[in-house]
Parts: sequence; C-alpha cells; structure tokens
Amino acid sequence: MTGKVDRLDLFRQMYLVRQFEIACGENYSKGLIRGFLHLYTGQEATGVGAISTLGDNDYVVSHYRDHGHALARGVDVNRLMAELFGRATGTSKGKGGSMHIFDVAKGFMGGHAIVAGQLPLAAGLALAQQYNKTDGLTICFFGDGATNQGIYHETMNLAAVWKLPILFFLENNMYGMGTSIERVRAGGIDFYPGMATYEIPAAEVDGMDVLAVREATELAVARIRNGEGPQFIEAKTFRFVGHSLADGQKYRGQEEVKEWERRDPINVYPTRLLEMGIAKSDQIDQIKTEVDEVVAKAVEFAEQSPEPELSEIHNDVLA
Repeated sequence: MTGKVDRLDLFRQMYLVRQFEIACGENYSKGLIRGFLHLYTGQEATGVGAISTLGDNDYVVSHYRDHGHALARGVDVNRLMAELFGRATGTSKGKGGSMHIFDVAKGFMGGHAIVAGQLPLAAGLALAQQYNKTDGLTICFFGDGATNQGIYHETMNLAAVWKLPILFFLENNMYGMGTSIERVRAGGIDFYPGMATYEIPAAEVDGMDVLAVREATELAVARIRNGEGPQFIEAKTFRFVGHSLADGQKYRGQEEVKEWERRDPINVYPTRLLEMGIAKSDQIDQIKTEVDEVVAKAVEFAEQSPEPELSEIHNDVLA
C-alpha cells in the first residue's frame, strides 16, 4: 500500500465502523435493535487493517463482535443495518441479528455466537480451499476469551499438522466478558509465544495502529500463500464500551478506559495523515460528512424495511 487514496480509504472504513456502531447503540436504546449487541468501538484499526490485505478468494470468519469485520469486508451497509433491525432486507433476512452476520458473496462466513465455535469452522473452510486449490486463505478472528476453550488448542494443532492456509487473528482486548486476562490466565497477557508449541509462526502487533496491523497481516498472508501453513497474529487492542451494551463495566475503572481512548485510531490516525502530508483537513472532513450520510441512510433503510413474513420461519433451515 503506497498511494494516498489507500491510506485515506483506511480512515474512511474505520470511521464508517465507528459511526455505524454509534448508530447501533442509539437504536438499541430506542428498542429498534433487540437481543444482545456487542459493539466493536475502539477496535476499528484491527479489523480494517487486517481485512484490507485480503483478496476475493479469501474467507473471513468472525466472532459475535462482528459488525466491524463485515463492514471492512464490504458487506452492504443498508443490508447490515436491516439485519440488526431484524428486517427482511437484512443479510440473513432478519433472522440472524447482530451476532450472525453472513454474506457468502463477500466471503464473509459469519459472526458466531459460541465462544471459540468459529475456530474449527474456519479450519474446515481452509481445508476446502486447500483441497480445491483455490489459492485462497481463511482469516479467523477471535477474542482472548476463546483461548480458554479446548477447541482452540485442538484447532491450532490440526491446522499445523495439515498446514492449512489459515490466519488465526487474536483480537486481545484485555477482557473476556467482564474478566481481565490477568485474573484468569497463567503466564501473563501475551498469547503469541504459546504458538511455538504448535510450530505456528506468530507475531504481536499494536492493534490501535491500522498501518502496523496491515503490514503484519501482509507478511502473514504472503507466507500462507507461499504454502508455509498457518500463521498467528495477536493484536493488542481495547473495546471502549462494555462486553455488550447492557454491561455496566463495574469490573474496570474509567481511568483505564481513558488511557486507551488517548490512542483512539479514529483520532490518532487522521492526525498522523495530516502530519505526514498525505491528507488535508478538508479531505478528512469530507469523508466524515459522506460517511455520516451513509449511516443515516442505512438507519432509514432499516426502519422502512418490512418485517420477515411468518412463513419464512422454516426457510433456510438445514434440519
């Protein structure tokens, strides 16, 4: 990535994710979005930076904090918002909701609500890519909470044995639901050194720096495409909001949140572009105006979309 347009587009995508999540929070409070709502606020640089390196033949598998990944992959903003509203025009016809965003046409193979449940599914997709010789790879996002599940280790081992074309991407936001990593994990807050057990090359990256994330992911993706098997990236990031919107966050102090907010990529990155002479302030302002309009229209589209027909309840069900 060398061009000014590319770097500005990274900001556009991050700002789109941020504004989308803000709109989701507002409409959840109004009762227009129901169920659980897990926002990606604060982690935009991680998802946008990583997914920006992928090609059309690649798959993205996500966890239940999946809106940001879907937007970064190019899933339609209107259909995504409609899915959150439970409307028939949504990506899953309004039947999946916040935690189950899918768009096969975009290679976005779902948000998954079961913690670590997406890991073996991602390995299966990578096995299919390997078997069919598509030259594609699968990137699997998961949080630090997933590492306490047995299937995490089983998948790592199998992927290494079979040299699957998969990038395991840990978004370490320091908290599994309401529990700090330091309280539940022996060995500190770093996970990537443990990949030596499976002989999977691993790297750590600043998840608040979109360019650093992109660079680290480019290197990992190149190794996978070169037939070197699975790779692992741990991005240190932080969610500015609670585990879900209903989370009172009594388990952490506001000083910790404020400390991370000073590294907010939505503020730090455009400042960096201005200092580097890559962008001008009016360009940044124009992007914000355009994105604000896109998000407002998405909310309007969702509000005006019909509810699913009752007859739809048994459609698209495997068994």
